[in-house]
Amino acid sequence: MKTSELAKLAGVTAETVRYYTRLNLISASRDPANNYKDYDSQALQRLRFIHQAREIGFSLKEVQAILALANEGDTPCPTVRHLLQEKIQQTEQRLLKTQQQLAMLQDTYQQWQCHPDKLPTEQSICALIESWSAKEEHNE
Repeated sequence: MKTSELAKLAGVTAETVRYYTRLNLISASRDPANNYKDYDSQALQRLRFIHQAREIGFSLKEVQAILALANEGDTPCPTVRHLLQEKIQQTEQRLLKTQQQLAMLQDTYQQWQCHPDKLPTEQSICALIESWSAKEEHNE
């Protein structure tokens, strides 16, 4: 099947197919009649797999490692579990940071509600931002 056909079947763009082909994540033969790339059902299976892995949150580098294990005949499942465990921990850390940032933003907004608006001067652009201190926000 041609690039556009493969892309449509896998639910990705033709450029994604070309990109993954350049990265050797999927491969194609050449049609001798017109020199077009010709993808088989294995390319479709791999493309769907890559798309699913990306949707879960795996990077292309991680997908390459998973596919390399599979290509060698080894089970990639322990590696996938380990990578997923790391992603859970990283996501929890990002979520905690985001929650802390949200709390800081909400506190700052509440404090700034009572501050008067000031016009810019040669020494000041926005008094609200210039008076803000991260240290003060965390200590209150």
